[in-house]
Amino acid sequence: MKKIYNLVDDIYKVLETSEPSVVHPFSVDQIIEEFGESMKEMLLSVITKREDKRTLRMSNIGKTDRYLWLLHRGHKQEKMAPHVLMKFLYGHATEELVLALVKLAGHEVTNQQKEAEVNGIKGSMDCCIDGTLIDVKTASSFGFKKFKEGSVRNDDPFGYLAQLQGYAASLGKSEGGWLAIDKVNGHLALHIENFTYDKPIEERIDELKEIMESPMLPEQCHAVVPEGKSGNTKLAMGCSYCVFKKECFPQVKVFKYSTGPRFLVDIVNYPKVPEIYDYFD
Repeated sequence: MKKIYNLVDDIYKVLETSEPSVVHPFSVDQIIEEFGESMKEMLLSVITKREDKRTLRMSNIGKTDRYLWLLHRGHKQEKMAPHVLMKFLYGHATEELVLALVKLAGHEVTNQQKEAEVNGIKGSMDCCIDGTLIDVKTASSFGFKKFKEGSVRNDDPFGYLAQLQGYAASLGKSEGGWLAIDKVNGHLALHIENFTYDKPIEERIDELKEIMESPMLPEQCHAVVPEGKSGNTKLAMGCSYCVFKKECFPQVKVFKYSTGPRFLVDIVNYPKVPEIYDYFD
């Protein structure tokens, strides 16, 4: 019986030796066939009409109150650029590939895409590996450090903890984890979290339901932060990734830095880089 804490090493071993270790009654051919079907379904979902995502789902209960309130009411969202949608697409494809490698490494995968429900909020979990709830995540090299170092609890702008806790509660479990892949360098990391002493996720869900019904706009998610020593301020990271940034900061201006677009709010010293005037168009 394989142990989950050896998971990353076992996957690396399959890649190094080209010698799968498949759990009976599955076969290498069957695992590869299932991977191909997953790719087909994923691509099909991209070219067909997307589902209405304004409802509370297990995947978004970790998001901020204000974001979910605006989403629920159908406020105007920043349109996703094609290259961003492409990034999401190959992220999903990479996650499916990692899961296939888990099976080829001889680890037991159960509850794959099993429906989760807590207090009427539904979602689909990735799977359980060797009996442990696991969510597979792709990340940038910077984001990957949080999984490798186990610091997600202290830095969770995308609400991964609440999502995982919700899946765990639906299974009657008190722990779960992430199998993360650095999509730039290919490194893998496994991190397990225990939710025994956390506030029950049912309470968070009940709070969100009340917030969604309230006519009052929740308070701003993040304060602006200093932009170096320039005297300017910029959006916090959580806001810079949000599709409602223009709703919350109508005065925001976007500038083209070498590291990517930067969203400035209060400008004391005008940047010596081009402004992107049509960013929100």
